[in-house]
Amino acid sequence: MSSAERLWTIQDVAHYLGVPMQTLYQWRSRGYGPRGVRIGRHVRYRADDVRRWVADQVKASA
Repeated sequence: MSSAERLWTIQDVAHYLGVPMQTLYQWRSRGYGPRGVRIGRHVRYRADDVRRWVADQVKASA
């Protein structure tokens, strides 16, 4: 898997979005935020899904 295809961790997404990891946990429990996938006991994110979610948020606030 190339680095471009690497799945992001909660820490990666929190850093990218500039929010605390706890915010992502809360969003996920409320069904909000970028779409994550569960792999075993871990949640991972596709970079494209995170970027798409951010773009959608920008469009919605415009």
